[in-house]
Amino acid sequence: MLILLSFDSNSNGTFALGNKMEKICVAVRVRPPTPESSSSENGSSLWKVEDNRISLHKSLDTPISTASYAFDHVFDERSTNACVYELLTKDIIHAAVEGFNGTAFAYGQTSSGKTFTMTGSETDPGIIRRSVRDVFDRIQMISDREFLIRVSYMEIYNEEINDLLAVENQRLQIHEHLERGVFVAGLKEEIVSDAEQILKLLDSGEVNRHFGETNMNVHSSRSHTIFRMVIESRGKENSSTDAIRVSVLNLVDLAGSERIAKTGAGGVRLTEGKYINKSLMILGNVINKLSESSKLRAHIPYRDSKLTRILQPALGGNAKTCIICTIAPEEHHIEESKGTLQFASRAKRITNCAQINEVSLVSMLQILTDAALLKRQKLEIEELRMNASGKAGTLFQIHLDHVLCEFLGTGNGGVGSLRDSQGKHSQADIRLEKELCLDKLLLKASRESHERLEKEVQFLKEERDSLDVAVSQSIRDLNVEVKRRKEMEEEIKQISFAFSSRQKSLMSFHNEIKSKMQKLTTQNPKLK
Repeated sequence: MLILLSFDSNSNGTFALGNKMEKICVAVRVRPPTPESSSSENGSSLWKVEDNRISLHKSLDTPISTASYAFDHVFDERSTNACVYELLTKDIIHAAVEGFNGTAFAYGQTSSGKTFTMTGSETDPGIIRRSVRDVFDRIQMISDREFLIRVSYMEIYNEEINDLLAVENQRLQIHEHLERGVFVAGLKEEIVSDAEQILKLLDSGEVNRHFGETNMNVHSSRSHTIFRMVIESRGKENSSTDAIRVSVLNLVDLAGSERIAKTGAGGVRLTEGKYINKSLMILGNVINKLSESSKLRAHIPYRDSKLTRILQPALGGNAKTCIICTIAPEEHHIEESKGTLQFASRAKRITNCAQINEVSLVSMLQILTDAALLKRQKLEIEELRMNASGKAGTLFQIHLDHVLCEFLGTGNGGVGSLRDSQGKHSQADIRLEKELCLDKLLLKASRESHERLEKEVQFLKEERDSLDVAVSQSIRDLNVEVKRRKEMEEEIKQISFAFSSRQKSLMSFHNEIKSKMQKLTTQNPKLK
């Protein structure tokens, strides 16, 4: 059994194994030219790929010295998704199964091939689908651990987070927890057991994603999507001291940056484009800050965008990260392609500190208990507040006149005995004194209610502590019982084996005696 919790790498309950500083892996992929551009530009590309370097050449095939870039991998127009996955993403997927956080995302202008790289086609599946199958293939090869996998699928559309697996979950909020780190509240998570189940969820989620048509792309992504897998595992020899590994794998398909003059966007498409460009600009700002020297680095604006807030651990944090930057080869896209390559060059300087995320079972149970008790305490406090408010209101109604008389010093004569300096009733003074009396009475009731609530909270804390002790004792007792039952099972197996051997021996002896008797009766018929 695995507890369904996820933990941030910097939480108090986790510890690091094998953590080391490493740079983000960055690759560039040049998509094939479109049929229209091939016919109008004679099919020639001004971008030339040589090993892990891409350069911009003039029309006479002369390289431009200021437009040459080197990366970890560069894929030309002939590359397939299988090739990209094997060289760029596969190691991160395998590391996620081992307990490292991992993130892979595609970046580039609109219509440059990002969604094809991440999603692919039936004949050439993309990184997401290949990753899903590879995770389960990898798990099958690990015989000494048991796994539990949860998946979620969200989109960021016009800076609003929508759940693609549950259309009713819209405009979700980002929260931060001491143990869980940054998370999206209300996001549906599905527990899955095989790759086919996940692929069906992906297909259902794609139906809910926002797409639209522009002058540059008839099927343009109008939102960023994040497909997330939470991979939990522990050794099959369970005990209370076993460490549980909890890793998070993010596979991100970003919407493409776009120029209004080229896309011809208007109305809804124009609004979508503005939000897309804004979030990508903030992502670029974060990359710029992270690529600077630590001495020069100022505030990093993760919180300026929901995209960068969610991806914060993958950008300069605890994760293995790879970025695939896609560019279009056509001449009229040169400026956008240069911008993408400059983004990739800055990203290549970012350093992460990846580590295996492990937490003990006792710590997980403690956190689970604390979370459940906290929720219970909040509900009880709210109920007590409502009751206290109702009682205070009733008390005020009963004693209002009496308290007013005491405050105003009118004895039993009532508030009507208050007079002004000329001996007449001052209605304004009476009204003010009533309001003052009401405020003081409510303040007194609030203080009493607060003291009562503090006592209740203290009682609940003591109850929680006693429950913690009981849970720890139950775990110890359970482990002892499991051990005892295993020993009994082993003894039963040994007795069963001995009994079976003895039975076979007796049957053999019985058959031997029977054979001798038959032989004797044959030799001496008188014995019959």
